[in-house]
This record gives sequence, C-alpha cells and structure tokens, in this order.
Amino acid sequence: MAAARLSSIASHLTASAPKGLLAGEVAIITGAAQGIGRATAILFAAEGAKVVVADLDAAKAEAVVQEIKKAGGTAIAVGGDVTAADYPKKLIGATIEAFGSLNHIINNAGFTFDKMLHTMSDETFELMLKVHNTAPFRIIREAAPYLRAKDPAVISTNRSIVNVSSTSGLHGNVGQANYAVAKAGVVGLTKTISKEWGAFNVRANTVAFGWILTRLTAAKDSDNSIEIDGKKIALGIPGRGNGKANEVTAAPDIPLGRPGTAEEGAKAILFLASPLASYISGHTLEVTGGRGI
Repeated sequence: MAAARLSSIASHLTASAPKGLLAGEVAIITGAAQGIGRATAILFAAEGAKVVVADLDAAKAEAVVQEIKKAGGTAIAVGGDVTAADYPKKLIGATIEAFGSLNHIINNAGFTFDKMLHTMSDETFELMLKVHNTAPFRIIREAAPYLRAKDPAVISTNRSIVNVSSTSGLHGNVGQANYAVAKAGVVGLTKTISKEWGAFNVRANTVAFGWILTRLTAAKDSDNSIEIDGKKIALGIPGRGNGKANEVTAAPDIPLGRPGTAEEGAKAILFLASPLASYISGHTLEVTGGRGI
C-alpha cells in the first residue's frame, strides 16, 4: 500500500521539483508511528526527504521506517518519550549522526487527557503542558546550532518548523481546559520562533487541526488508550459510535460534509514545510474542512 501511495504522489510532482518537494532534505517528525505523524512521514519520504521517525512506541516507529524503505525512501527511527529530559539530545544527535544536517522539525507528538475543569487535577493539567509545550521547546532548542546557521550556503536552503496545534487551542473546547491551554501555547511558541529565527531563513508555522480521523477523535473505550509513566490514559470522545473512526462519514457542521483524513492532515504539513510556503512564517493554518468559519 505504501509503494502504491508513493507512486501516486510521485506522479503528481511538479516540473519544478521532479525529485520531490523536499528532495535531499532532513525532517524530524515526532509522534510519527501512527495517525497524522505516520502519514506525514510517508508523504515526506515520497517527496524526497530523509525522515526521522520519532515516537514513544519504538517498535511501531521502526515499522514505519521499514514501510518507507520498502517504497524506496530513506528513514531512521528514534524511539523514546518526547517529555524525557534526555530525549531531545538523543533525537537531534541521532539525526545529525545519520544524515549530517537538519532542515525540518515537525512537532506532532501529543494526546488528549480530557476532564471537566472543576474535576481536573494539577497533574492532568500539567501533563498537557509538558507534552505539547515543554517537549517541542526542548527539541527546538537542542536543534538551534543546526538551524540558526551563519553559513550563507545553509541559510539559502529550505528550513522550517511546523508545530501542530488544534482548533481547541484557538476556540477552546468543553472538557479540554488543559489541552486548549497547551495548544494555544503552541501558537505563541511558533510566532516567537518566527521572529527570533527569521533572520536565519528559518520559517515557523502552526497547523491547527479540526476533526481529523485519528485515535484522538475515535470513540473513547478501553482499547483506545496510551500508557504514560505506567498509567493508562483513555483517548477519544465519549459516545462516538463503535470506536472505528474511519467509519464516521456524516459531519453536518463541516461545510465539506466530512471529517478529514490523516493523509489530508499530512498534506497541510507538507505545504508549510515545502518551498511552496517560502514566504509564509508565523502563520496558523486551520485545517478544518471549513468548520467554525
């Protein structure tokens, strides 16, 4: 399936980028073992990037790497918890050791931990800040020596940071005070990077996703969970059908009439990382199918 997808993508490459929009560039993608992250890793590889598949689940990350390699792409896996203090050094070090340079960081790793505000513990609130704010900040800071380049030859290359946010961070959402605060913080972090690193020709943008079909928007049940520090956290939305997100088709509040797919989310990230967005920085791109306009 991956090979067919890469072939389909390759057939649509523009004449200006016959080897791919990211040919020869190096991209780190966190949370890349499944969902939007996995789709982004596969798409970036199809567009010629050397991909670093970073994820908490090392085995699944390696499976994505093998999928990319079988399709003719280049990738490595770096397993580990993005919130661990030593992970940024491990991630950036492995990237430079394998590929010698770095062009893009896609901070996609994250999850939800929903509670109504009046019943939410400090731990539940602060965990969202840790994974969505502190972790990306540390990874970006660790990469600074490779992105804040002074060499004109490096400055002229395509380099970017894309931080993943959510419409919850832009508009708030019931039961997501922690997630909404964290995702709003992502926007502030992105704008600051764009102002501080613009002089080095590093662009920083945010993608704010609406309803995309992933495990975070599937039904909330015992099989849909993530384990953090030995504690199982249920993901998804209570009462949403049978837990199979890909069977959801009707969305009357979305002008396009349906939720988005992980592949469509990946394409938005690709656009912001690619030379097609060479004069876009500090922007928040809402990918919602028109929902909330």
